[in-house]
Amino acid sequence: MPPRGVKKGTKRARQYEHVKDVSSGRRGGIRSGTSRAKGRTRDQLYREARRMNISGRSKMNKAQPQRAVDSRKRG
Repeated sequence: MPPRGVKKGTKRARQYEHVKDVSSGRRGGIRSGTSRAKGRTRDQLYREARRMNISGRSKMNKAQPQRAVDSRKRG
C-alpha cells in the first residue's frame, strides 16, 4: 500500500513498492546494515594515498593502500 496522498497505480506508487522490496542495507549506503568491519572504502584509501603522494596507488587493491597509508602515518 502506497503512502497517504499517493494514488494506487501511479508511477509513484510503483516506485514506492519497488523501493520497499529492496533490502534496507542496500538503501542505507555502502557500510550500513553489514556485519563487515566498518573500515575505509577503497576510494577513501586511494584519496588518502594521493594526499600522501604514495606512488603506484592506481594499481593497488584495497589492502595495499591501506597498509601504505597506515605505515606512513606510524613512521
